[in-house]
Amino acid sequence: MNSTVSNNKLAIARLFESLQNPQKAQAAMAQQVGKNFAWHGPKPFKSCSSTEEWCLTFWLPFVDAFEGVSRETHMLFGGISQGKADNSLDSQSWVGATGYYEGVFSKSWLGFEPTHQVIKLRWGEFFRFEDGKIVEMYTLFDIIDFLQQINKNPLPPSRGTDFVYPSPTGVNGVLLDESDASETAESMRLIREFLFEGLNNFDEENLTSMGVANFFHDNINWYGPGGIGACLSLKEFQNYHQQHWLVAFPDRKVQDLDSLFAEGNFVGSSGWAGVKSQHTGRYLSAAATGNRINFNGMDFWLRRGDKFIENWVFVDMIDLFEQFGVDLLQQARLG
Repeated sequence: MNSTVSNNKLAIARLFESLQNPQKAQAAMAQQVGKNFAWHGPKPFKSCSSTEEWCLTFWLPFVDAFEGVSRETHMLFGGISQGKADNSLDSQSWVGATGYYEGVFSKSWLGFEPTHQVIKLRWGEFFRFEDGKIVEMYTLFDIIDFLQQINKNPLPPSRGTDFVYPSPTGVNGVLLDESDASETAESMRLIREFLFEGLNNFDEENLTSMGVANFFHDNINWYGPGGIGACLSLKEFQNYHQQHWLVAFPDRKVQDLDSLFAEGNFVGSSGWAGVKSQHTGRYLSAAATGNRINFNGMDFWLRRGDKFIENWVFVDMIDLFEQFGVDLLQQARLG
């Protein structure tokens, strides 16, 4: 871990603290971002190229809708990315973080009327730094999970367990101090082998062709997004998620990722179009379309020994179904 990454992590921790005051959000962001800043968020939000635009179109409407909203950070760590499929080092410095926002849904948001209940909204964020400034920022909210909480779920019942998104088990996931370099290297080795040599070797027939059992502990806790749910063992992961995903997207391949970095026993990854596939089988409520699909997602992993024991997963389901020609938000509003 170098001092640059450590400084970047501290900058994000300070930014999160500053954003607790909505009136100071734009000023706090402006202090941290560099030239040519770009923000990429979940559908239906559009990308932003300035802190003012980010504040007005995304941040302030969100914090205004959730009274007393506060951020709970489960994980925060950083590193130098190595997300190219050919194993080349892109040398970009990243920080990733995830957790919950909690607040009372007291004003309209995304076209949904307030329910005045406490909402716990999953968030994931990745920040790319240059010369100590944020130049790129990716945000995902689990909007389907939000819709489930307000009884507006547009998808079939999850096969996994809903509303499970805990902090890492038995360890502190907020890593502000430096981590063991040898552990970091081992985490990077394992994740690259898993993504590019395991998942990408699916023979489109047999789940065992990927060798997932070589990377995931038998008792892995896989915390999937709303619509999929949590899978609390390797068997559940394969039965509740993976086999259905691969029926729908049998040729899916992990691409060059926007970020893939490790710190100690933790790994983070973000990718807009980080996975690509053709939609050739039914997925949840959507019949096969034959469309070429780009997946926007984020992952956080915790390694214990020679296998991953926990995996926190974001998929932009609104964007995914839009590529099927389905407007999930409109379905939820009408439902």
